[in-house]
Amino acid sequence: MLAAVASYLESRTRNGTWLLRIEDIDPPRKQAGASDAILLALERYGFEWDGAVGFQSASRAEHDAAIERLTEAGHLYPCGCSRRDVEDEPAGPLGPIYPGTCRSGTQARETALRVRTTDEALVFEDRLQGRRLQHLESDSGDFVVRRRDGLIAYQLAVVVDDHLQNVSEVVRGIDLLPSTPRQIWLQRLLGFRTPRYAHIPVAVNAEGQKLGKSVGTAALPLREQAGVLVAALAALGQAPPRTLRRAALNEVWAWARANWRLEVLAGRSQIPLAEPEKGVW
Repeated sequence: MLAAVASYLESRTRNGTWLLRIEDIDPPRKQAGASDAILLALERYGFEWDGAVGFQSASRAEHDAAIERLTEAGHLYPCGCSRRDVEDEPAGPLGPIYPGTCRSGTQARETALRVRTTDEALVFEDRLQGRRLQHLESDSGDFVVRRRDGLIAYQLAVVVDDHLQNVSEVVRGIDLLPSTPRQIWLQRLLGFRTPRYAHIPVAVNAEGQKLGKSVGTAALPLREQAGVLVAALAALGQAPPRTLRRAALNEVWAWARANWRLEVLAGRSQIPLAEPEKGVW
């Protein structure tokens, strides 16, 4: 909810377009009816997206073409290592750092494809979190772009789809910040433009856990939308007046557009929420 509100308002207040994309490239993890539920919730809350809803799975041909380009350029290699094979390696921001076991070849019958990284400093400026630097090879290691089961990994899919949709601005949760250098690396290898990034703080409970289904957070309620939207704006530091809770939904959006300030979130990584059961996350 918070990322949707922040990205939507940032787009609308800058005369941009707000694109809706359903990331459905992992069939084993897909839940029946999930996409319809997302669309229904967004409609009920008054979000208006530009163009048709995009589905990541529809871009598989373009994902495969990117894999072919990277392979022909010598950037990819087959890897037979499982998660268990690398789980005891030193940890980086995205888990165990892959040590390059299969860089020189593998005899494994089932393989993933990994992209070669270097240890050059990859630096970018996040609009909210400031200057960020990562040395991919030592901080993260070569990473998977196509899984052993043949499915395209998220890091490649999001880079290709952002390119296909001409995305110039990305506003999302800070939990995705550690992945950004990997995406920038792929953008550079493929000759794609790098969008500007703004990573907003994530909502956490009293134990500091990121709110979501994994910690049993309540789903977004489909009624009393104005009150929930006002609570989301308050969590995002926009200081909406209390009287706005009794306003119509379109009035809340009008106030939000007139008063939106992304910069109040600068430098923040967490938003503690005392009442996460309201679905504001």
